[in-house]
Amino acid sequence: MIAVAILAAGRGTRMKSSLPKVLHSLGGRSLVERVLQSLTSISPSRCLVIVGYQGEQVKTALTGRHEEESNFLPAVEFVEQTEQLGTGHAIQQLLPHLEGFTGDLLVLNGDVPLLRSETLKHLLQTHQEHQNAATVLTAHLPNPQGYGRVFCDGQNIIKQIVEHRDCTDAQKQNRRINAGVYCFRWPDLAASLPLLQANNDQQEYYLTDIVDLVAPVMAVDVEDYQEILGINDREQLATASEILQRRVKSKWMAAGVTLIDPASITIDDTVQLQPDVIIEPQTHLRGNTVIQSGCRIGPGSLIENSQLGENVTALYSVITDSVVKAENSIGPYAHLRGHVEVGAGCRVGNFVELKNTLLGDKTNIAHLSYLGDATVGDRVNIGAGTITANYDGVDKHPTQIGDRTKTGANSTLVAPLTLGADVTIAAGSTVTEDVENDCLVIARARQVIKPGWRLKSAQD
Repeated sequence: MIAVAILAAGRGTRMKSSLPKVLHSLGGRSLVERVLQSLTSISPSRCLVIVGYQGEQVKTALTGRHEEESNFLPAVEFVEQTEQLGTGHAIQQLLPHLEGFTGDLLVLNGDVPLLRSETLKHLLQTHQEHQNAATVLTAHLPNPQGYGRVFCDGQNIIKQIVEHRDCTDAQKQNRRINAGVYCFRWPDLAASLPLLQANNDQQEYYLTDIVDLVAPVMAVDVEDYQEILGINDREQLATASEILQRRVKSKWMAAGVTLIDPASITIDDTVQLQPDVIIEPQTHLRGNTVIQSGCRIGPGSLIENSQLGENVTALYSVITDSVVKAENSIGPYAHLRGHVEVGAGCRVGNFVELKNTLLGDKTNIAHLSYLGDATVGDRVNIGAGTITANYDGVDKHPTQIGDRTKTGANSTLVAPLTLGADVTIAAGSTVTEDVENDCLVIARARQVIKPGWRLKSAQD
């Protein structure tokens, strides 16, 4: 059996934020969610998150996300660390929670979000195959300045871990560092935890001191040292984002997606793309977005939590929380938000905004229109400047437009309103009453012309 402990109790003062460090976002997920995501290949029997500073915020965030993504994130238990007295002290809080547990404990940090699932699987396999009391993930850094050094024999058995400030000049030449990820045989660790002492400058209990209390302890080197980079400030968060973006973009380009100018594009790793999608410069894909084959997105588009069918174009447009079916043309400068669904073969053109609206197939809204809380049929043509006046100052009201109906330029549809099929609205009309099928609606004042009239000037 495998239990996992995630250290998430720290203040993160260098982030200079009211938000707990582990809840800062990286590529559409919080740091601690990314750590949980890395557990997919090992399926732990228990997952304990150790919380302290603003622990209720962390609990609320993780509980809510697990309910939304129960198939993705493992269920977690929360353990309180009321005082932050070091990593050893944090793990000591597990003693009553893991009483009687005889398996292995994997210890992770909630602010190390780039670990790959395969790396943790390899660490556990090595730990179990060699029957180690403890196994430590290590890395060879190009510049190990500030990191504790790990010293091993020829079989990777750890003999000593020395903090950077305590290293001699010769010891500093060793570039193998402690990554802060551990696997312990829990009964051995549980027996040793009460023996930890805070005999150091920080007066904290260090988990690394366990190395001197149990045996054997083995090092496992991670292939890509970037996996173990922690997040302590905003600059390191930005660095992690760059690394994650390189991973994501490389994956999609290898899968048949064209990225024109990858440096200007961002893609959350929660996004799903099919082959033969083209992503233009300055385009950003976020959240639970799915884009099917043949789509051309951008330049200058933002797609978030939306699903796009085959052969959709979206030029200089924003689409959030919406569904766009196949063969659609969106933009330029269109805005779809708040649960819009666009049927197949539609055009949503220049400076069109849709909110909480359903469009039928082959419906066109070419330019300069707003539809909110509307249900629109098939083959409808919405003239330029048409709006639904859906808000009366207190409540929102719906508009229904039947198949093949046409609205003239500058039509105002005052909701609640139902227009039947094959209705034609004359340009400039303000429609306030329901209309049956097959009608022409003219709702505007008759034009009046007064010959010989002009505005008098001050000199007259």
